[in-house]
Amino acid sequence: MTEPSIFTRILRGDIPGEILLETETVFAIRDINPQAPLHVLVIPKTEQYRDVTELAAGDAPLMADMVAAAKRIAEEHANGEYRLIFNNGASAAQSVFHVHAHVLGNLPEDRLIGF
Repeated sequence: MTEPSIFTRILRGDIPGEILLETETVFAIRDINPQAPLHVLVIPKTEQYRDVTELAAGDAPLMADMVAAAKRIAEEHANGEYRLIFNNGASAAQSVFHVHAHVLGNLPEDRLIGF
């Protein structure tokens, strides 16, 4: 049996984390190493999918829930404008293999922030 991901442990309350949004299927927390003035992670409550490719192939409605949550976060914290980034694989800077999306907002107009 594998250990629960850090995200599952935050959701359970085993590790502190500020949950900004929670629905039946997803939750959102602030990134501990923010790359933008607004940097929030949107995470499915299930650990079934390691990355966005698995999620897209396996559960399109859950992926739509993640995008809807990102939009809601951006509406509340960034005038509705945001970047949505999925890192897919270790060489693409994915460090937690429980699919999650990075919502970046309040970005300077002359700078494209990425990973």
